[in-house]
Amino acid sequence: MSLAGQYLLLQLLIVLAVLVAVVAISLAQSAATFERIEGRRAQSAAEALGNNPAVRALLPSAEPRGSASLAAVAESVRTVSGSSQVAIAQIDRTVVASSDPNLLSQPLELGASRVMEGRAWTGPVGGAGAQSLSAHVPVLDDNGKMIGIASISRNYPSTLERLGDTVPNLLTYLGVASVLGIAGSLLLARRVKRQTLGMEPSEITGLVENREAMLHGLKEGVVALDPHERITVVNDSARALLGLPADCVGQRLHSLSVEPALKDVLTREQPGPDRLVLVGDRLVVLNRVPIRSRGRDIGSVTTLRDRTELSALERELGTTRTATDTLRAQAHEFANQLHVISGLIQIGEYESVVQFVNGVTVDRTRLNDEVTSRIQDPALAALLIAKSSLATERGVALQLDPESGLGSVDDELSRDLTTVVGNLVDNAFDAVAGLPEPAVRVLVEDAPDGVTVTVRDTGPGVAGDTAEIFRQGFTTKEPGPAGSRGFGLALSRVLCRRSGGDLAVANNKGAVFTAVLKRRKSEL
Repeated sequence: MSLAGQYLLLQLLIVLAVLVAVVAISLAQSAATFERIEGRRAQSAAEALGNNPAVRALLPSAEPRGSASLAAVAESVRTVSGSSQVAIAQIDRTVVASSDPNLLSQPLELGASRVMEGRAWTGPVGGAGAQSLSAHVPVLDDNGKMIGIASISRNYPSTLERLGDTVPNLLTYLGVASVLGIAGSLLLARRVKRQTLGMEPSEITGLVENREAMLHGLKEGVVALDPHERITVVNDSARALLGLPADCVGQRLHSLSVEPALKDVLTREQPGPDRLVLVGDRLVVLNRVPIRSRGRDIGSVTTLRDRTELSALERELGTTRTATDTLRAQAHEFANQLHVISGLIQIGEYESVVQFVNGVTVDRTRLNDEVTSRIQDPALAALLIAKSSLATERGVALQLDPESGLGSVDDELSRDLTTVVGNLVDNAFDAVAGLPEPAVRVLVEDAPDGVTVTVRDTGPGVAGDTAEIFRQGFTTKEPGPAGSRGFGLALSRVLCRRSGGDLAVANNKGAVFTAVLKRRKSEL
C-alpha cells in the first residue's frame, strides 16, 4: 500500500474510532437526559397522586383489588402524565392499586429508594432486563403522618430508540470527519512524500539498509558531521582508526577524546586532498567534503585511509634510495681509487699500490668494526653505517660515541629504534647543513629496562617552544604535498611513549634529542 493509502486508512480508522466514542457518549448523555427530565415529570405526577384527597382518605383502609376508586385515580394520573406504570402502596409496602394487576398484593419494589424515610426519591428500579425510572413520594394524612407510598414509573427507551434520536447528528459528524480526515491524510501524505523525495516507506527502508551495508562493508573509514559538529554517521573502520566508542553517533566531537589536530581536519575546509594526520601510532589520510542541500550547509563527510603500512614502505623505499645513492657515491669513489691503482701500476710503483690498497681497506674496515662492535642489533648497525656514508657525501662528521653499546633486542624494538634513530639523524643532518664545521654525534646506551638514544648536533639548536616541534605537521622545511612533512618527530615520540618511554629535546651548543624506548616485559 502506498504512503497516501496508509495515511487514508489510518485516518478512516481514527474517524471510525471517534464515531464509536461519540455514539457511546451520545447514548450515555441520552440516558442522563432521560433520567433528568423524565425523573422530574414522574416525581411531579407522583406528588400529585400522593396529594390527591381521595387517595389520602381511602388508602389506610384499602384492600388489594377492593378499591375501584383508588384504581381509577391512579389510572387517571398515569394517563395524564404519560407514565408507563403507577402503583399505590400502604405503609407496609403492600400494593393496593396499580396499573399492572400482577403487582397487586405484592410488596412494592423500592430499590435504593429512601421514601421510607419520608422523603421523595427518583431513580432506577428493577433488574438489567426490566429496569425503569421510578419516582417514590410518601403519602401523608392530615396530621402529616406517612400512611403509604405513591409510585410513578417510566420505562427506559431502548438502545435503538436512543440511537435513532442521535442518527442525524451522527451522520453529520461522520460526513464532516470523513471529509476532513481524507483531505488531511492526502495533504499529509503529499507533504511527507515531498520531504522523502517521493520515496515510499519500503523504498526508504531499502535505501537505509543498503547504505548501512555499504558503509560497514567499506575498508576506508567514513565519518559524517552535522553543522553542530555532532557525529551523524560513522562506520566500523572509522571507529577503529579513530578509537571512537560504539555509542559515538549523536555525540559532539568536543565530548569525545579527539585530538585537536584531528578535530581541526574533521571540522575545517581542507586546502587540498589527502591530509595526513597522526592518530595514535597510525598515519591516517583524511579527505573532507562539505555537504550542501538546497543551498543550505548540512554538514560534512570525511573519508579516512590507513596509510601506516604505506608510510613504512615509503620509509623503506627512502632508505633504499639513500643506500643506492650511497652506493653510487661509493662506486664513484671506488672508480677513482681504481684509476689511482691503475696509474700506479702503469708507472711501476708496485709498493705504492700495496700501500694505497691497504689504506683504503683499513679505513672501510675500521668504520664497520667501530659500529658492529658496539651495536649488536643488525638493523640499527646497518642504518648507522649507511648514515655514515651519507654523512661523508654531505660533508658532515657523523660520530658514534665510544660509550655506545647495545645488545640484541626483539624485532619490534629494533624497528622502533631504526625509525627513531633514522628520523633524529636525518633532522640533525638538515640542522647542520651549510655550517662551517657540521657534526652529529650519536650515543646508544643499553639498560636492563630499555634503550636510550642521544643525538647531538652542532647546529643552531631549537628556537622557541621546544614542545611545538613534536606537534604533527610542524616543520621548518618546505611543506611537502598535502602536508606530508612534519611527522618524523611526532611519530618518533609516539613510538617512544607507546613503549613506556619518551622523547625530549634540549639546547646545549646545538640541539640534543634524547629518546628512551622501554623493553617489553617478556624481554626483561
